[in-house]
Amino acid sequence: MLLTIDIGNTNTVIGVYDGDTLVDHLRIESRRSATEDEYGALVMTLLERRGVGAERVLDAIIGSVVPPLTEVFATLCRRWLTVDPVIVGPGVKTGMPILYENPREVGADRIVNAIAAYARAQRETVVVDFGTATTFDVISAKGEYLGGVIVPGIGISADALFARAAKLPRVEVARPERVIGRTTTTAMQSGLVFGYVGLVEGLVERIAGELGSRPHVIATGGLAPLIASETTAIDAIDPNLTLDGLRMVWLRNREGGRTSAA
Repeated sequence: MLLTIDIGNTNTVIGVYDGDTLVDHLRIESRRSATEDEYGALVMTLLERRGVGAERVLDAIIGSVVPPLTEVFATLCRRWLTVDPVIVGPGVKTGMPILYENPREVGADRIVNAIAAYARAQRETVVVDFGTATTFDVISAKGEYLGGVIVPGIGISADALFARAAKLPRVEVARPERVIGRTTTTAMQSGLVFGYVGLVEGLVERIAGELGSRPHVIATGGLAPLIASETTAIDAIDPNLTLDGLRMVWLRNREGGRTSAA
């Protein structure tokens, strides 16, 4: 079996694959102060609840945008699972040309998202990832990573309103009944939800204009279902896109590696 680890700024998602099937996954907070022993206990819990012994995990791959946690999880893999993980970064085969001016600037999560999304669509594709930041990643019809857009995430925007405006409360990010809010809370919710719907629609339209054709748009991330339900600009939702992209990158680097995922 293969362990896939997606380390984000807010959450870390750990998946267990049996071949190409995701058999279980676990979402935990990305705590920079936690040790490999603390994270190791959580990984063991994930495996145990599926009746998977640690000895059946034959390999692992890590995609991380939090450098301090990369080595924590790499050490976890080596000490708790006795596997040397693939770490997505320079020197790792992705099979996708990165046309960023400086390819090293592109986060591992954005690369693996692009790989998984293009494998599904096989055409011009945009990935919208509703994470700590909301990112748009654009892939050409030839499977090239062209670049993208980064904006503050919905959660960050909500927190900023609460932190910087004395009379504005902290609100749940949820769809209000109408666009015109009749309370401060519903007015804020309208701005957060419908405002981001408009942002997605506007950016997808502009990206399509630059590409010269309407791309296939795939959304991922925790708030993807909420935003996608309000717009036709998003064609599909895949909550496990990043984990599957990690699996695909692992497959492309398995030759000469330790073993297979089956």
